Amino acid sequence: MEFTVKNLNKFLFFKLPSAFICGVRVKEINDTACLVTVRHRWINQNPFNSMYFAVQAMAAELSTGALVMRQIHKSGKKISMLVANNKGNFSKKATGRIKFSCNEGYKIEEAIRNTIATGEGQTFWMKSIGTDEKGVQVSEMDFEWSVRIKQ
Repeated sequence: MEFTVKNLNKFLFFKLPSAFICGVRVKEINDTACLVTVRHRWINQNPFNSMYFAVQAMAAELSTGALVMRQIHKSGKKISMLVANNKGNFSKKATGRIKFSCNEGYKIEEAIRNTIATGEGQTFWMKSIGTDEKGVQVSEMDFEWSVRIKQ
């Protein structure tokens, strides 16, 4: 699969339908950064009239995971990926369109190179920041990714 915005959103529809139904969409991706958006709607709300934390987590995880997928694809090797750990901080009600951005794609290449060279799993943390339409941070999430070459 070529890593375009259109193909990633198609991937969401077929492989992560709950994220797609909740409105999670990739807007931009390159080697170092990924931008994912989701709008607060009835389908993804909590009882407090803001976006449910799990929907924010789906969008934040995608902003990091799409970068991992892209680097794995570029390596040409069969490499598995898994979220080993995550942390989240919610600082403001998430209403309107929320943008999740990860600018830490540079962390992935070394981990993939090391797992190919050693055959051992590698882990690394990536951060995604969620901001509202006014540019105010509403959440910050960290994901510990594990990559391992398939034998």
